[in-house]
Amino acid sequence: MMTSRPVPAYPGYLADPFLLALHGGFLAYGSSNPEGAARGSVSALSSPDLRAWSDAGTVMTLDPAIGMDVWAPEVIASGGSFWMHYSAGHGIDGHHLRVARADRSTGPFADLGVDLTPDERFAIDPHAFRDNDGTWYLFYARDVLDTDRPGTHLAVAPMAPSLDRLTGPAMPVLEPNADWQIYARDRPMYGRRFDWHTLEGPTVFRRDGTYYLFFSGGSWEGPGYGVSYATAPHPLGPWTHASTRPIVLSRESTGLIGPGHNSVLRLANGEMVTAFHAWNADMTKRQMHVRYLVWADGVPSVDHTRDVVVVPGAASSNRS
Repeated sequence: MMTSRPVPAYPGYLADPFLLALHGGFLAYGSSNPEGAARGSVSALSSPDLRAWSDAGTVMTLDPAIGMDVWAPEVIASGGSFWMHYSAGHGIDGHHLRVARADRSTGPFADLGVDLTPDERFAIDPHAFRDNDGTWYLFYARDVLDTDRPGTHLAVAPMAPSLDRLTGPAMPVLEPNADWQIYARDRPMYGRRFDWHTLEGPTVFRRDGTYYLFFSGGSWEGPGYGVSYATAPHPLGPWTHASTRPIVLSRESTGLIGPGHNSVLRLANGEMVTAFHAWNADMTKRQMHVRYLVWADGVPSVDHTRDVVVVPGAASSNRS
């Protein structure tokens, strides 16, 4: 149990933070305040060292006809362009995955008019992962009803190298396996009522020949939101829930309210950092935290004892 409350990396609102390494610094993209003036847009923060952050401005404003709520944007640099994957909808309704492109990391990003998940009931939190053989995959969260633990599960689909279309059907990745992942009991959804479970916010990387998938579980609105992980021998699985110290982020381990939806960045010196959000003390805004990710016998944990400070330019990749 933490004895003091960790300080956020930036005082403003930024949920679902995604870190991107650039020459000479870093950017963080995330979801804007759903009650604020930035609704329907994506903003970014910039930093030279992962410690001092400043507002990088609005990087995309979406056509309201597509969606007034833009969630969990992630950005990939590829082929001389920057590609943003995100979900868009109205409130919690109609969310599907989309893609936008820009010439610069700070935009402006332009939506390409593509619905990547037209056959899903609901799809959020896209995460693009490039394997060592060059194959791209898009992990995301989608609603699944007829199962022992109905709710939002994780899926994956192969993606074209152009990053603007999926090249095959989605496959199941991970379904809930514990009561801490319950979003709400007896929740009305799709004309029925469920003890609704939620897995969301997937982020994938490879370490020592094993594929790791971090995910968030439970209700993002409550203090019990947290992060766990699964492992697999291949991006397409089979994925297995961790059994050894499976909870990576929780209120008990961090002293924070509802820590979750993390991204992972590998630094040039081999260390790894993770960005995640948590509520402030009065639960009026979700704020970004950046901490070191440490390992013991293949088991990840978050180091809250030291601040993250990186020499400018000492960044490697979100991948591998």
